[in-house]
Amino acid sequence: MNFSIQPRLENERAILYPLQQSDFEALYEVASDPLVWEQHPNKTRWQRPVFETYFDGAMKSGGAFRIVDKATGRTAGSSRFYDYDPQQNSILIGYTFYSREFWGSGLNPSVKHLMLSWIFQYVDKVIFHVGAVNTRSQIAMTRLGARKVKEEEVAYFGEPSRLNCIYEINKADWQAQHP
Repeated sequence: MNFSIQPRLENERAILYPLQQSDFEALYEVASDPLVWEQHPNKTRWQRPVFETYFDGAMKSGGAFRIVDKATGRTAGSSRFYDYDPQQNSILIGYTFYSREFWGSGLNPSVKHLMLSWIFQYVDKVIFHVGAVNTRSQIAMTRLGARKVKEEEVAYFGEPSRLNCIYEINKADWQAQHP
């Protein structure tokens, strides 16, 4: 891999800072709301010990971000690049969550556009794991131009496996939609 999966990224809506251990409390403040996890595969991530495991996985991934809303300066949530596959020239984006104050605000599509535009300089395909009951994120995937390719059990870092919908976006399709 001749690129970093944890650069500092910025657009008009957000700044994505490479996740640091010192970001734990700011992210846990967002994550401690049980409704944030209502449709996620692991609904108990709002509990501090469960979130500590999530955060540990984020740090170990080497591709996680703290998302900051530029308009308010507030920590809005987190997302990450992970599981780069050089054979398939693909990477995953996921483990994403946002504070409810940013739901429906357009921040998530803006962040995903930023991440996709950057990573497609280096890979040909991006894969997303979306919980099978997470209809909110499934709708977001289709709006982004991703297509559902299958369903499978996915074991998230330090958590039991859960049924997920697998979505993909390939570089050629992305570039055709965003010249």
